[in-house]
Amino acid sequence: MKKTLATLILLIIAIPLINSKTMNNPNTNTTLAQAENLQLTQEWDKVFPKSDKVDHKKVTFVNRYGITLAADMYTPKNATDKLPAIAISGPFGAVKEQSSGLYAQQLAERGFLTIAFDPSFTGESGGMPRRMASPDINTEDFSAAVDFLEVQPNVDTDRIGILGVCGWGGIAIQAAINDPRIKVTVASTMYDMTRVNANGYYDSEDSPEQRNSKRKAMAEQRTIDYRNGSYTRAGGVVDPLPDDAPLFVKEYYDYYKTPRGYHERSGNSTDGWNVTSNLPFMNFRFFEYADELESAVMIVHGEKAHSLYFGEDTFKKLHGDNKELLIVADANHVDLYDNLEKIPFNQIATFFNTWFK
Repeated sequence: MKKTLATLILLIIAIPLINSKTMNNPNTNTTLAQAENLQLTQEWDKVFPKSDKVDHKKVTFVNRYGITLAADMYTPKNATDKLPAIAISGPFGAVKEQSSGLYAQQLAERGFLTIAFDPSFTGESGGMPRRMASPDINTEDFSAAVDFLEVQPNVDTDRIGILGVCGWGGIAIQAAINDPRIKVTVASTMYDMTRVNANGYYDSEDSPEQRNSKRKAMAEQRTIDYRNGSYTRAGGVVDPLPDDAPLFVKEYYDYYKTPRGYHERSGNSTDGWNVTSNLPFMNFRFFEYADELESAVMIVHGEKAHSLYFGEDTFKKLHGDNKELLIVADANHVDLYDNLEKIPFNQIATFFNTWFK
């Protein structure tokens, strides 16, 4: 007993010495990373018209991995009180000038301070190499957005939520599981990116043989990329569009490849992700602790969406009377990107306000 107590005392005495050495060692710097000086476009280059009901400005913040993220902040005009705030991103492969910005502007019109941000390695955000995705870093991006909102003087820190569109819907729920500062989460027309990469659409590739085949192909691609000194891009939405393309691919084309939603910084509109970006999503599984998520979640999906099964199956994992699955009649997956007649913005705003209290 005496020996154990003596050892404990020595450890307590040593802690300040360890910390002192750590702080004086330049190789163990524990300060937050400095924000990168990003070159941000100042003119309005969104695929949707600018609202005269909100103020808009560009902002940046740094995530836990030292990557500087770029965002558009939307604030209700003439707001004076502290506001509830929502961080928004998605769809997967899109940029903030597309669907997430539209959601941000619409919700700002309904009284929220919102930011629509580009994920790490994409759009105007920092991070190298470009067009790389990560289930860990992209989940962190949402929490980094919450870090930013937490210290804004005009934000009510008891009322901070997030919203993810498409692939970022699943990422948003995963972020909420890990971050109890997030009081409310909305996932719109969501994908589970870990499931679709590991199992294929409708779980049609859910076998060890098929997963191993994909792992082998991407591992070989890593060697090719390293040898060439550059990453091979997977290509965005297929273009030209084959006549026999599945209906949901045609829906993607109608958004990303036409004036409706095309944007030059969007990988889905242009040359896509790096081919090997899919690999970590096969080695990671979202929602393992979804039953422990105490905060409010709304999953919004179109009745005719090819991705509806992601939302329905994820909803089954959630527990509590603060969870809601909202099915939008006669809506497909892409309708919930930008169709103002079908996206239930008023119901989404009501859900946030109800569970922020």
